[in-house]
Amino acid sequence: MVIEGLDGAGKRTLANGLTKALADEGATVTSGAFPRYGVDVHADLVRDALHGRLGDLTGSVHGMSVLYALDRRDAADDIRADLDKYDVVLLDRYVASNAAYGAARLHQDARGEFVEWVRALEIDRFELPVPDLHLLLRVPTHVAADRAARREQAELERARDLYESDGGLQERCAAVYEGLATDGWLAPWLVIDGASQVNFASLVRQLTGNEM
Repeated sequence: MVIEGLDGAGKRTLANGLTKALADEGATVTSGAFPRYGVDVHADLVRDALHGRLGDLTGSVHGMSVLYALDRRDAADDIRADLDKYDVVLLDRYVASNAAYGAARLHQDARGEFVEWVRALEIDRFELPVPDLHLLLRVPTHVAADRAARREQAELERARDLYESDGGLQERCAAVYEGLATDGWLAPWLVIDGASQVNFASLVRQLTGNEM
């Protein structure tokens, strides 16, 4: 199961709350997040590029997307092992993030050629596990931006990167996410209102009807 949404949407908070709620219901749960900074060299290259430390690499949408994809490819065996071991594997960002942000940077929508290129790369070529369900945490872009700014002030090591600071990109990315959810891209999508308090017990009840 994958949590998707804009930078500052509250994905980490949702992941933590949902992990506890599922565990309280007796499910075995493990969680992870992408990019895996400090774990995989491709993720660390992503971070360097997003903070302007790799020259003009950031300007290449496909180049950046390959780095994101290689980080997940390196984690694929661990994900498969976790799927065998746990009832629920909960990931903060996955393939849809690559599709949404890349398409938004290219001013394409959810049915554009870039989204299909990501699917062909990560699912067909790299053979990454297909998620059972996406949770789209929907928030207005200004709310997400305010949260990201507050996080930056509270966590000194968490300065916003080039993507997080680009308001126009975030707005276009939100539109791509909505299109992916409408189309049920790769797997079913459940949209969650991230602007209000999430009732985790109710959310777990909703999820019982989905394959987790």
